[in-house]
Amino acid sequence: MSRIGRKPIAVPDGVSVNIVGNAVSVTGPKGNLSRTLPVDISVVQEGKELLVQRPSDEKQHRSLQGLSRTLVSNMVEGVTKGFTRTLEMTGVGYRATLQGKKLVLTLGYSHPIEVEPRDGMEFEVPVPTRIIVKGIDKEKVGALAAEIRSFREPEPYKGKGVRYDNERIRRKAGKTGAKGKK
Repeated sequence: MSRIGRKPIAVPDGVSVNIVGNAVSVTGPKGNLSRTLPVDISVVQEGKELLVQRPSDEKQHRSLQGLSRTLVSNMVEGVTKGFTRTLEMTGVGYRATLQGKKLVLTLGYSHPIEVEPRDGMEFEVPVPTRIIVKGIDKEKVGALAAEIRSFREPEPYKGKGVRYDNERIRRKAGKTGAKGKK
């Protein structure tokens, strides 16, 4: 049985939490986030800690408690530290540039691909083959990184494409060629 739902969430200094019914909003130095939790789950603030409580020991309630605790914890971490997701590009001519806040990708198509950042998010391009997506909402950062990756997913033969920095590409052997036709 998972014990994640029972762990208290530490609220650091400079972060304020507002709980109204099953809606939780967290405000910190990087911004504010809000989310509506499932009806059966309640969040209680005790001093500098948040506790997520469930009404019974049913499987559904245990699952929702762990999910809700993780979501609220990610909100607190997002408004204090923020989240990043790094992408790497492999391939001849594959590169990324910033034009203002807009990300422009050259991925071997006949046209460049332009990506606008969502609200509260930004791009960073330290080198032309590396993209860093930053934001306070973990879910949105991951979704935007997945969208960028989907423009040219890594292929298994040469490994070309856009991949996450910690992603391993399972490589396949190519054709060995014809062995002398008769």
